[in-house]
Amino acid sequence: MAVWMVRAGRSGEREDLALRERVAVVGWDELSDLSDAGSREDIELMLREQHPDAKPGTLVNWSGQLWSFVNRIEPSDLVVLPLKTRSAVAVGTPAGDYEYRPSNPLGARHVRRVDWIRDDIPRTAFDQDLLYSLGAFMTVCQIRREQAEERIRGVLEGRTVASPRPTTSESMATDDDVSTAIDLGTAARDQIRTYIGQRIKGHDLSRLVDEILKVQGYRTELSLPGPDGGVDIIGGKGPMGFEDPRLVVQVKSSDSPADVRVLRELQGVMRNFGADRGLLVSWGGFKTSVYNEARQLFFEIRLWDADDLIEALTDSYSDLPDDVQADLPLKRVWTLVLDEESV
Repeated sequence: MAVWMVRAGRSGEREDLALRERVAVVGWDELSDLSDAGSREDIELMLREQHPDAKPGTLVNWSGQLWSFVNRIEPSDLVVLPLKTRSAVAVGTPAGDYEYRPSNPLGARHVRRVDWIRDDIPRTAFDQDLLYSLGAFMTVCQIRREQAEERIRGVLEGRTVASPRPTTSESMATDDDVSTAIDLGTAARDQIRTYIGQRIKGHDLSRLVDEILKVQGYRTELSLPGPDGGVDIIGGKGPMGFEDPRLVVQVKSSDSPADVRVLRELQGVMRNFGADRGLLVSWGGFKTSVYNEARQLFFEIRLWDADDLIEALTDSYSDLPDDVQADLPLKRVWTLVLDEESV
C-alpha cells in the first residue's frame, strides 16, 4: 500500500472539479488517451513530440509522473490532495482505473476516480515532515515518509500515530519522495502555522487577530479571557470606531474544522450588535458546508482559516507592536523561483 499526492493545479484551479466530480486530475492536455502506453518510455516519446524543446530531465520527470498516475496507483492506496484554495487537505481511496475524458474542461481530461473520505482535514493535523512532502512541486508524487500511510489513516480516524523520528530539516530533506524541488513558500507557511499552533492558543490568538485588525485601520475592543457571548472582538472604522463597517469577530483556536452552526451563530451575534460585517476566524479551518453557505454571505461575512490569518499577519507584520513581533519572530526572505517540473 502506498500514499500518492496528486495536486489539482498550481494555484488550485482544478480543486473544485476534483472534489465535486470525485476524481484525481492532472494536466498535460496536449497528450491524448494514455491507456495504450505500454511503458514509461512510450509516454516520454509522446511528450517529446509535443515538447521538442524541453530538457531531457524534464521529459523524464513528466513521464514518470504520468506513468505513476496511469499505472502505479492501486485500489488499496491513499490519494492525498493538498488544497491551495484553503488550509486543508483532502484524502481518499482510488475507485477506478485511469480514464481519458476529452469532454472535460482543460486541465482535467486525464483522471482517476477517487472516493474522497474527507476534504476538510486541517494542515495542522499532519506532522511537519508529511507537510514538507506535500509541498513538493510535482503534480504526482509518492509519499515515502516512514509510516506515512499509517499516520494519515490515523488522522482520518481521529487517532494519533507517533512520528517515527524527529522531523528535523535534515531528515526532511533527505527522503527520496522530496528529491524534487520544494515549494519554499508553502514550506515556510507550514512552519509558521506549526509555530503559532504550538504557542498561541485561545485568547492569545484572539489578541493576535485584534492587533492585525488595528493595523488594518479598525478601532477595536477585545473581550476579556473567558466566556465571550459569541464575540471576541468588536470594531469599527474612524478615530472612535463609529464609522462603517461595524465589525464583530469570532475566533476559534481549535484544530478541528468549524461547522455551519458556528457561522449561523455569528449571524445572530451580528444582529444583536447591530454590525453589518462579520469575521469568523477558525484555526482548524472549515467544513465544506461552511464554504458553501458562506458564499451566499459574501458581502456580509469573511472566513479566515490558518492560511488567511498568516497572510494577514505577514501583510501587517512590520506595523505590529514590538511584543507581538517578539512572540512571532519572522523575517522576509527573497529566493529564486525555479520552474516547476509539472503541468
